[in-house]
Amino acid sequence: MSVIDKREEFLFLYDIKDNNPNGDPMDENKPRIDQESNHNFVTDVRLKRTIRDYLFEYKGFDGSKDKDIFVRSKESESNKKGDKKGLQDGKERASDFGNDAKAIIKQCIDIRLFGGVIPLDKDSIRYTGPVQMRMGRSLHRVELKHVKGTGAFASKAGATQRTFREEYVLPYSLIGFYGVVNDVAAKHTELSVDDLDLFYDAMWEGTRNLISRTKVGQSPRLLLRIQYKTPGFFLGDLDRRVSFEHPKKRDEEIRDISDGTVNLSALRNALTENGKHVASVTARKDDRVVIDGWES
Repeated sequence: MSVIDKREEFLFLYDIKDNNPNGDPMDENKPRIDQESNHNFVTDVRLKRTIRDYLFEYKGFDGSKDKDIFVRSKESESNKKGDKKGLQDGKERASDFGNDAKAIIKQCIDIRLFGGVIPLDKDSIRYTGPVQMRMGRSLHRVELKHVKGTGAFASKAGATQRTFREEYVLPYSLIGFYGVVNDVAAKHTELSVDDLDLFYDAMWEGTRNLISRTKVGQSPRLLLRIQYKTPGFFLGDLDRRVSFEHPKKRDEEIRDISDGTVNLSALRNALTENGKHVASVTARKDDRVVIDGWES
């Protein structure tokens, strides 16, 4: 497989309804919200976990046939998914590969994509990941809702009264992630063209298939992939060149992707002005999204 030799940028939009896209364990597991702007944000770690889990569960990167994920959620002895709140110990994972960094890179797509620190017996090796992502942020202000309900089980054996639960959700949030694929760093982790195609597929399909209680309702909406032909060139800040326009509703009243349109005119203008540097632009779009400013 050939190592990538062109720099790329990507913009990924997805939304969530009546749920929690990324809880903060230090704050009652509330959705993460910037208190100054009232936009919610999602860590890059959350999106990377989505991608890793999809590759593990759907694409066979489970340790068989020399295809693996290095940073894994805990598993049971029967090799089924276990406690997903914890991660397997890094030194134990390194020992699974005989503490051979080259073997880890060869077999583990997440190290080739995201890099990481590999704790070997006598030393640790750090790899800078070719794929780097900024934290995702909503394209609009959000409203935080406090929901109360009853649990499905009694608080203890013999009790007749059910337990109560409280949670915080967002009625709606359209979230944008921006990232860069560094062709220079790719040489060190041997990131291939096939790896990168799998990454984009996992980002889209992993988001769509993340069907947990707090994530059901997530839907991928738009994925733009820009490849450059001029060494070292990239636009930057793709997420700041997109907006969600909804003149009939306040930000906090938005409840669906159909309540507005995604405006890409600023991004389109930047690409036109720098067209000599651009090798290709590809898009994947959900059919419910309405795009403005992106004429073919």
